[in-house]
Amino acid sequence: MTCDDDASARADNGENMRWAPLLSSVTRMNTHPQSFEILLVPEFAEDGRGTSDTRGALRSAVVTATGETGSSGYPRYVGDGMEADIDPATRSVEALLVDGSELDYGLSVRVADVRGG
Repeated sequence: MTCDDDASARADNGENMRWAPLLSSVTRMNTHPQSFEILLVPEFAEDGRGTSDTRGALRSAVVTATGETGSSGYPRYVGDGMEADIDPATRSVEALLVDGSELDYGLSVRVADVRGG
């Protein structure tokens, strides 16, 4: 249903008037994950090479969707002292604050499914 169809249905005095708001809300349903685990890890291994290993996470936080969109245009997730804008399709962290500050140099962030959830 398009916006024009929705307006027509509301102007109509028949059955369509009752269904227009219901159909509009269904098409706007949010299918983004409601929580992620954010892991702060050293950006480089001891030998100076980049790493994607998350076993040595220095800090982790379970963040939950706020329902708001962050300044980056992606959904905002908050929890355990972290605030992040995460692209749910790619799991890229587009913006991150840790205890109200930007991420320190030498640290990297990984996104994982919430364990046990």
